[in-house]
Amino acid sequence: MHLKTVIGTMRPNFLLLSLVVVLLGSALALYDGAQWSWGLFALLMVGGVLAHACVNMQNEYEDYKSGLDDLTQRTPFSGGSGSLQRHPQSAPYVLNTLVICLLALIGIGLYLVLLKGWMLLPIGVLGVLVIVTYTSKLTKSPWLCLVSPGLAFGPLMVLGTYYVWTSAFTWTAFWLSMVPFFLVNNLLLLNQFPDLEADRKIGRYNVLMLVGARRGSHIFNGFLVLSLLMLFIAYFSSPLPNTLLIALLAFIIAIPLFDRVSKHYQSMDKLMPALAMNVIINLLTPLLMAGGLFWAII
Repeated sequence: MHLKTVIGTMRPNFLLLSLVVVLLGSALALYDGAQWSWGLFALLMVGGVLAHACVNMQNEYEDYKSGLDDLTQRTPFSGGSGSLQRHPQSAPYVLNTLVICLLALIGIGLYLVLLKGWMLLPIGVLGVLVIVTYTSKLTKSPWLCLVSPGLAFGPLMVLGTYYVWTSAFTWTAFWLSMVPFFLVNNLLLLNQFPDLEADRKIGRYNVLMLVGARRGSHIFNGFLVLSLLMLFIAYFSSPLPNTLLIALLAFIIAIPLFDRVSKHYQSMDKLMPALAMNVIINLLTPLLMAGGLFWAII
């Protein structure tokens, strides 16, 4: 029972996001001439999943302690997993597992710093700070809460992965990392719509509370457009292959997603399909970008 609860708080269905983002950074590095190593790739994947699992467990544990998950209307995409609500006696096991995973993540990070150089250290430190402060601190600051998820899964994870492979940072890697930056910001932003009143009751202060749901929907759609723009900037400003543009197939979903959020941001029932589309575009876009880069290599 404790093991099942601990795994539930990791939200395993959502850990795919960290895998495809690490895959994107690795694909770009390989396209740029990096020497492939299955061992290094596995280590990066484990590190990415650990980072994602840590922030999920931290969020689930703190939301359980604050009582937030008792107030939310849980959906397949928001409101937490409900694991600790069903088995509150497992809370110490979740906390202990979180600490172990965080220490393992820090260990992997320090090993990579020793292996590849100190330039990785700021990325690792900032990533750990996002993990440990997101739920308790960052969710009380509207703009930091808005951009910190994208920062973690975009520039930090993509650039960090790319640097491990190449020992360099490039503008190409930066522009490509900005695609998941805007998409992942949107992933968390849209999930805040169903939880708005519950979040308000326990003291959170996100951008929807600051500017209102209507303007929040405009921010969402603006970020959706900007993610597409970042893909084009990367493509036209760098010697990237035409196969990268296979990622445009993912943006077909952006059309109905844009329309539904614009029209139904106040109707949670009608907004639910948008939450599903939002998850799909977050997973499919970096996966297709990585696929396009690998395709160009072979």
